[in-house]
Amino acid sequence: MNRNVLAVAGIATVAMTLAAACAPGSNSEQPSKKPTSAVSTDVAKAGKVTLNVWDQEVRGGQHEAVEQLNKEFQEKYPNVTIKRTSKSFEDLKTTLKLALNGENPPDVVQANQGYPDMGAFVEAGMLTSLKPYADVYKWNDRYSKTLLNLNSFTDDGKTFGQGNLYGVSQTGEIVGIFYSKKKLAKLGVSEPKTWGEFTKQLGTAKSKGETPIVFGNKDQFPAIHTFGVLQNRNNPQQEIVDTIFSRDGKTWDTPGNEKAAATLQDWVKKGYVSKGANGLGYDQAGADFAKGEGVFLMTGTWLYADLAKTMKKDLGFIAPPPVKAGEPAYTTGGQGLSWSVTSKSKNQDVAAAYLDFITNPHAADVITESGGLPAIAPESAKPEAGTALEQIFADWKTLNETDSLVPYLDYTTPDFYDTLSVQLQRLIGEKATPKQCVAAVQKDYASFQEGK
Repeated sequence: MNRNVLAVAGIATVAMTLAAACAPGSNSEQPSKKPTSAVSTDVAKAGKVTLNVWDQEVRGGQHEAVEQLNKEFQEKYPNVTIKRTSKSFEDLKTTLKLALNGENPPDVVQANQGYPDMGAFVEAGMLTSLKPYADVYKWNDRYSKTLLNLNSFTDDGKTFGQGNLYGVSQTGEIVGIFYSKKKLAKLGVSEPKTWGEFTKQLGTAKSKGETPIVFGNKDQFPAIHTFGVLQNRNNPQQEIVDTIFSRDGKTWDTPGNEKAAATLQDWVKKGYVSKGANGLGYDQAGADFAKGEGVFLMTGTWLYADLAKTMKKDLGFIAPPPVKAGEPAYTTGGQGLSWSVTSKSKNQDVAAAYLDFITNPHAADVITESGGLPAIAPESAKPEAGTALEQIFADWKTLNETDSLVPYLDYTTPDFYDTLSVQLQRLIGEKATPKQCVAAVQKDYASFQEGK
């Protein structure tokens, strides 16, 4: 068995709660079921095939890894041509449903986990169950059960975390804090070990004429991640997990969430984040930070490769520090978007072989060498010593061993991504109070619970 040694056994809390989540709706069309005996793994005998692939791996290291793996796959199987369509996360989210509804949808797509995307696609019969392929390619041995659960739905799309597998993921993810080692040294401070130390350093940076946190929220999703970090500092971990998976009696409108919202707005008022953050693009904020703007950048590990190209070993990374020294520093994280096979694809066997190829241990080597965090253990590659990627690998291991990863907030309801991103923009723009923000989000949350 090639079980992931880094692996997401640490998302056990998520796994235990997944079965409790459900969404309203009916399933109009189910993908065809293929018995394991009918699966062909002989790609060479498939004849000339053009495999249409849609993904959101547009950034440097992510893009490079996919391009290399695509090249290697086509070299191994000269009969296959990969036609790749790469879009930003926002563009993919906006256009994918329309594409899947069309007569000639892509063969392979990246679909975000949770109810808004994967659940809706499964319910509509747009994705095919990967169970027979998981059996043939031994994906149950490659991935931990908790990782498999996070890419699983019942066939009606109503229950997340059980049923059939509808995707596999290449990467692991941590939402944490990048920083400039030189800037910290210039400020006369060291890497913060507690949340109190970190917030004190924000004030120090501001007093020295620095932008404490470079933050661009024009794309809306960055605020969800930033708010998630603050939510994690103001609520017990299990309480957040239970709320995300909508367990009975849970509510979004809590003192802890209001305090998190108040802290985010307070950061805006104190100038702890980039001025005019709602008008600054996410990618531009990352580029500004890499070029020397600000001290900290709060985002996901997926941005490491782009930042490291410019900052090299000046780039540091930490998981958000705990409130008290020595406590587990739980934070938002999990795995990258799933790679799925569409139910209308005429090349499902080839598509599944492609999924197997881009997620195997060799692919994990390619991802590591490109500055990424693979979801499974690399075959042989290791991050360079003294780099932020080495710290990311170490934090990934620790977060999993201590069961300290919290699932993404947008999994919570079918409309939660849109609801939360809009309300947080209003909060950051000082067009809503913290109380108004959490109350508006609670309306979405309560409506979903009532419809279960």
